[in-house]
Amino acid sequence: MSGNRTRPPEADAAAAAPLRGTVLYVHGLWQTGVESFLLRRRLAAYGWKLRVLPYSSVGERPESIARRCAREALRIAASTALPVHLLGHSLGGLIIYRMFEMGLIEADRFSGDFCRAVFLGSPVRGTRCGLALSRWKHGRRLFGLAAAELLDPQPREWRFPVQLGIIAGDLPAGLGRLVTELEGDNDGTVAVVETRLPGMQAHCVLPVSHTGLLLSVAVARRVARFLDQGRFN
Repeated sequence: MSGNRTRPPEADAAAAAPLRGTVLYVHGLWQTGVESFLLRRRLAAYGWKLRVLPYSSVGERPESIARRCAREALRIAASTALPVHLLGHSLGGLIIYRMFEMGLIEADRFSGDFCRAVFLGSPVRGTRCGLALSRWKHGRRLFGLAAAELLDPQPREWRFPVQLGIIAGDLPAGLGRLVTELEGDNDGTVAVVETRLPGMQAHCVLPVSHTGLLLSVAVARRVARFLDQGRFN
């Protein structure tokens, strides 16, 4: 019976897909990278190998994480002639932004078809939910050191040579709605308007929640398309 077991279609596609390049994944607040399992399988079906950058959002400062992100991206790039892309979920997108802002990688090497970046539900314009939580007695301690990036109200602009695509969700299913009233369409944690960054290449909104951004087939398809073509549709 075991010899006749049917393999999932994604497993067959992943086994057959030629390697197109590597995606360095930077996870979000209170995560570990394990939550990217389905996304990793789905991107593999398109030929993209996902590598996780592990870090502690509670115990590490954003500058330190950004430096390690740059070192890992440079290490991967030195070992391959294939593209090396960047993918950040929530806080992970802000870590990637900080890496470029600090000038930690060479612009001439990480640009064009060799490197693109995608943010999933990253509150690049600040987070109303995060600010509300931070006002609680132990809110900032709960957030930890890296989350200072989330609470930083300074305006941001994508002025780097790497094309950036941003995917937001508008399925309002999340604990954030219990903390504060989110502005307009939102994914239950981050409002769509909080994900829009001046200078980005493309932006799209899908009917998924904040966590659902990592579970959705449609999100994985659009991530793969942007990495390949620099556009979502």
